[in-house]
Amino acid sequence: MSQVPVPIESEVDLLLRNAQLRDELEPYLDESVDLVSLRQMSLVEENEFLASILAWERAPTLPISQWFEPELKLPNPESLTDLEVHQLLWQTILSLYEQRVVLDLTDHLSDRQLYCLIARDILPSYEKRIADHRNYLHWHCLEENDMECWLKYYATDCERQQWEEENGMPLPEKSDPPYPRRMPRRPSNLG
Repeated sequence: MSQVPVPIESEVDLLLRNAQLRDELEPYLDESVDLVSLRQMSLVEENEFLASILAWERAPTLPISQWFEPELKLPNPESLTDLEVHQLLWQTILSLYEQRVVLDLTDHLSDRQLYCLIARDILPSYEKRIADHRNYLHWHCLEENDMECWLKYYATDCERQQWEEENGMPLPEKSDPPYPRRMPRRPSNLG
């Protein structure tokens, strides 16, 4: 079976697309678009960049729970057994991934803690929903100011050493996180 060749856009087509994107971005113009001309981008890369800005500007901001049809609502964890929490948690993780939401830094949380975090913080969070298959929302499941947990479970040796040098404080002992998981990841071929 022979493959149909994908037509390559001509320079004129790329220039016309560039002008169209810049016209459509006019209401949203700021310094980030002006920086494009300063970069050494090919016309294809510039058009991709401009299209991504336009997609961001036009994307609706919705609670993540409303990215689903029907809306994703989780039962109260207090009414669930540990096994039910585990099963619902993984269904939810996979459902979030289908909507291109990736959960990072989860291995310090028990299933119940992660389930509660998803129900309490992630699902009600208003986020831009961009309909491009290359865009993933990464949700860090570690509190921003929890340096001890990050240093103990997630920081590389280099990051730990740099933190110690900058802060002059002793490091917590490095150890393996208590709840290791193989979470779905953003495909590496998307850059």
